[in-house]
Amino acid sequence: MYQEFFGFNELPFSIVPNSRYLFLSHRHREAMTYLQSGLGDGGGFAMLTGEVGTGKTTVAKAMLANLPDTTRCGFILNPTFSERELLEAICDEFKVSYPEHATLKQLSKSLGDYLLEQESRGNQVLLVIDEAQHLAPDVLEQLRLLTNLETEQRKLLKVLLVGQPELQEKLQMPQLRQLAQRITARYHILPLDKQEVQQYIQFRLERAGGDPHLFPEHGVKWLATQTHGIPRLINLVCDAALKAAYQAGQQSLSVECIKQATTQIMSFQSTVYQAPAKKASAMPAGVISLGCGIALSALLAVAWPQFKPSLIDAWLPLPPQAKPIEKEQLPVPVMAALDKATSQEQAVTALFGLWGYQASVADALCQDDTAAQLECERREGSWDEIAKLQMPVILQLDINGSSRYVVLSHWLGDWVDLLINGQQFQIEKQWIEPYWHGHYALAWQSLFPRTLKLGMQGNDVATLEDKLAVLLKMPLRSNNQFDQELQHRVELFQRWQHMNVDGVAGERTLQRIEMMSQENAPQLKELTHVDA
Repeated sequence: MYQEFFGFNELPFSIVPNSRYLFLSHRHREAMTYLQSGLGDGGGFAMLTGEVGTGKTTVAKAMLANLPDTTRCGFILNPTFSERELLEAICDEFKVSYPEHATLKQLSKSLGDYLLEQESRGNQVLLVIDEAQHLAPDVLEQLRLLTNLETEQRKLLKVLLVGQPELQEKLQMPQLRQLAQRITARYHILPLDKQEVQQYIQFRLERAGGDPHLFPEHGVKWLATQTHGIPRLINLVCDAALKAAYQAGQQSLSVECIKQATTQIMSFQSTVYQAPAKKASAMPAGVISLGCGIALSALLAVAWPQFKPSLIDAWLPLPPQAKPIEKEQLPVPVMAALDKATSQEQAVTALFGLWGYQASVADALCQDDTAAQLECERREGSWDEIAKLQMPVILQLDINGSSRYVVLSHWLGDWVDLLINGQQFQIEKQWIEPYWHGHYALAWQSLFPRTLKLGMQGNDVATLEDKLAVLLKMPLRSNNQFDQELQHRVELFQRWQHMNVDGVAGERTLQRIEMMSQENAPQLKELTHVDA
């Protein structure tokens, strides 16, 4: 309809999957790398999870496209199968013949013979199951049994489970503990951040042969906030905005047009994403044919009150003497998410997810564990201390005497990005300040398993030598012996950081070195301010 009007070669925001429009954000590329590593030799299961519309299937298909020719791939979508039906579907996907009305034993044997044949040819077999949260526990267990076939070096069948966050919860069931222990790689995709949303829209516009800057920057920022960075919702909103501009005869999009399109699309989405509407008046509600400008002003004047989200009717009470906050600054989805953000374990899991790790039970409890992928520690401090860390943290908020746990994922100036109960929100920092009293938790990559001091040697000593050389801007030495020169450098570091100077790399000294030299750590200050 609007394709020729805007000079597109094809529709840029179709929700039909198209490899030409494959946009891989940093998180998508990271997920591909992490999963490919986990499915390497020796691996059996990998798991990719994310909210609806975040691009899980896109990542899976992109990963499959990059696999070597020696990999035989199968893809099963929306598997609401029984045990026998699943095995039949796998056989059909790999074109494995089996007897009519075959039993589970016969199906398993047919698949086993196929896997052994592929192994003899030097091929690897990979099965991808999309929407895996729909698999029943007994079907998942059957899948685990199928992966028991292995050589001394690797599994004959590797499986990538792709699903919504409910899949993670399902794998915590006691009867699935054996399967959960076999998952060698887990990755949870988060929605696009504000900068990635702009890149995503420009990419699709340019790929369709249009002007990549057709959408104004402030409109994109508004869209990014309201769609929560979910690509499928972004497509729907952009498509609606282009249709509205076309109907109004406008070849440029205004911020107001984008806001109206956003409201129209989001009003039909899950209540997770939208504010409750005001009570309808006596006028019957109808479907708004959204438009922009004067041409549709009369229609909007009549129909808009039926659909416009209400202002917030209630807000969190502020402590005495706190500065009053305007109601419009408190989106209803934030309120709803905070009501459910009572689990510290869930917040720790989200924090680990920013690092690309799946938190274990011990990790989620933020307890000392030598086998933990990341160190986790509770602290009490100030905003200045968090700013110096330059890494995401968990904030413990006190709301009406109850604790709520949110992940501070980005912070720039007066604005912060918060992960609350699995959802991402951008708000002004001053809104949460009355509820935060200094309690927070952080995670970091641990490099040193022991205290290091004069006379010791080993790889961890060599790592300490390398890290201090970089931090202190001193010559790099190839040395795994804790000698007097290294002791001098430890003392110099301790003076620089205003710590107790003893030349011993103890727990606090090593923690400080670790935090100042993290590699590939998620950065706190990456946020782009969004104007409402």
